[in-house]
Amino acid sequence: MPIRQRNGVWWIDFRTPSGQRIRRSTGTPDKKAAQEYHDRLKAQLWRQHKLGEQADRSYDEAALRFLAAYEGQADYESKVRYVEYWRQHLGRIPVANISTAHVLDALPTHKTYKKRGPEPLTPATKNRYLACIRTMLNMCAAWGWIARAPQLPALPEPKRRVRWIPRGEAAKLIQTVPQEWLRDACILGFATGMREDEIYGLEWSHVNLPARTAWVDADRAKSGRSRTIPLNDDAMAVLQRRKGADGRYVLMRNGRRIRGGDDRMFRQSVTDAGIQNFRFHDIRHTWASWHAQAGTPLLVLQQLGGWETLEMVMKYAHLAPSHLASHAGAVTFWSHDQEQAQKNGNEDCALVAVAA
Repeated sequence: MPIRQRNGVWWIDFRTPSGQRIRRSTGTPDKKAAQEYHDRLKAQLWRQHKLGEQADRSYDEAALRFLAAYEGQADYESKVRYVEYWRQHLGRIPVANISTAHVLDALPTHKTYKKRGPEPLTPATKNRYLACIRTMLNMCAAWGWIARAPQLPALPEPKRRVRWIPRGEAAKLIQTVPQEWLRDACILGFATGMREDEIYGLEWSHVNLPARTAWVDADRAKSGRSRTIPLNDDAMAVLQRRKGADGRYVLMRNGRRIRGGDDRMFRQSVTDAGIQNFRFHDIRHTWASWHAQAGTPLLVLQQLGGWETLEMVMKYAHLAPSHLASHAGAVTFWSHDQEQAQKNGNEDCALVAVAA
């Protein structure tokens, strides 16, 4: 019999056109549902054998191959988190059947905190979830697992936020930070413009104190490109003070690597310093803003900060208007003509006076 009942659950048993025996549980006590499962599976295997159609790939197969492609990269842990979220909502659907509606219906809307309760997710956060599943499905299309990936456009986001503080407020903030490791992280941020995960992931093997340089490997850089980081006096002071400490990383907490810093401690320090609306990533904005105000060329700033494109640096250009001043005189016409006319008039008056 093609289907039979065992312990209250229906099982299927048949052979494929190639002779392979298929014997498995349908997972249901409903005979009609079991028969439908049997008929669909048998028809699918016939199409694969006779028509050369691709076998249905599961979400787990796609997720494992997707994560393997990103193993070792700086944002790997974030991708694992997003993949696990989508697995809870799409894991039972073959990747070929995942549609735009499936993804948008399962897109998270809130994050729940123990003390603060649920809070709405920003469009930027939702776009990170979308970017993960979009990339994975595009890769499935490239592997030939699906005909094409569903369209998953990004949600509109507000304009990029640039928040910076003057040097006096930065010094006051550092003075209010209670823990030395967080204080040193802030100093390194203001001194080098390194991102938070780059600061906490900085290893002593990536520091050359005599040359006053450090470097970030491509697998840790957000842009995917390694870069050298010049160390000024403020950064050197932190590294010299920590030079004798044991451990693989420059900044450690209780002998262990620091992951993600301490947002609560940082927010409290910002409040104690009398500063409003300032996040740890704004330290990087502040560093870039100070450079722009000091006249650092934007192309140089792009290389120092490790931005992928010059467009990403242009948000600081308005802080350095002086770099345009020297070019403004290249198109003057009125003042020059008026000055020349006045000069010629004065010369004519002088000639008349001599003739008289």
